[in-house]
Order: sequence, then C-alpha cells, then structure tokens
Amino acid sequence: MARTASNMLPIGTQAPNFNLFDTIAESKKNLNEIKGVKGTVITFICNHCPFVIHINDKLVSVANEYQKFGIGFVAISSNDVNNYPQDGPNEMKLQALKLGYPFPYLYDETQDIAKSYDAACTPDFFVFDSELKLVYRGQFDDSRPENNINVDGKDLKNALNCLITNTSNNQIQKPSIGCNIKWKN
Repeated sequence: MARTASNMLPIGTQAPNFNLFDTIAESKKNLNEIKGVKGTVITFICNHCPFVIHINDKLVSVANEYQKFGIGFVAISSNDVNNYPQDGPNEMKLQALKLGYPFPYLYDETQDIAKSYDAACTPDFFVFDSELKLVYRGQFDDSRPENNINVDGKDLKNALNCLITNTSNNQIQKPSIGCNIKWKN
C-alpha cells in the first residue's frame, strides 16, 4: 500500500467551484448547492484505498454529527477508472448506499477538480468556512490501517469545533497520509 502525504494548500485559499456528477442522486451538484451555513468539508476518497476503508465508518459518524451544526460534507473520487474500475460511478453509488454516506459522493472524471484542490491522496481533507476560505487541510486523525490507533477523527473534529465556535485552531495541521490519487496517463 503506497503512502502519499497530502499537499498543504495555503490557509485562506478560496475553494475552487465544481459541478460534478453525484453518483447517489445521479445528477450534477455544484459547491454552492452542498456548502454548509457554517462551513464545508471536502474530502477526496475512493472505494478501494485501505486508508479510506479504515476510516469510512467514523467519517459517516462525524458527518452525521456535524451536519447538525451547519457543516456541509461532500466526498469526491478522482481516480482513473480505466485502471481502477472499482472506483467508477456505479461502484461509488453502491459503496455510498452500503455505508450510508450522508453526503454526496461526486465523480471527478476529468480529474480537474482534484488538481484545482491540489489533492494528492485518499483520504485528503479540506475544511472551508462559511465564505469558502480554507481553514483546515490535513489528516482525519493519527490512525492508520497498521498502527492500532483508534479511529476517532480528532483532528478533523477539532477543526470543525473551532469553526463552529469561531475560535482559532492552534493545533498543528498534519498532512493526511493515504494512497496516491490514481492519475490518468
């Protein structure tokens, strides 16, 4: 399993807009439709990555918990489906329904959106405030498939708690670690 660190996009970066196919609703969704009143979590994931599989259940739990506070969530898969067919739109929908994703699961066929966010790995997390300015980018927590640390989402939850309470996030923002995005040749 490849270990790729996320790129640390500068804090304050404006969220690039998108209009992508929502594999669950089977319609296009743009950033303004899914953004939350208080903030928005954009995560790049895929179906087959062991790092994503490792956190999936807790990610669903965190999304369910924080959507009540006006935080919007969306997941985007940008992998090359010619070489990784398990990450295609039909499989994405099946995965989302099986796991009960409470957020849209969007397909970035051209990979342009992953590039615009400078996404590098799965999972890769970006948190934006109500004005869609970046306030957090990095890991979900310290847990990895092989390290026996409990999956708790503490880093992402801390960022969201700071956003909700309008307090500064003084915690060190560590890059996420995961599988590299499978780029097209």
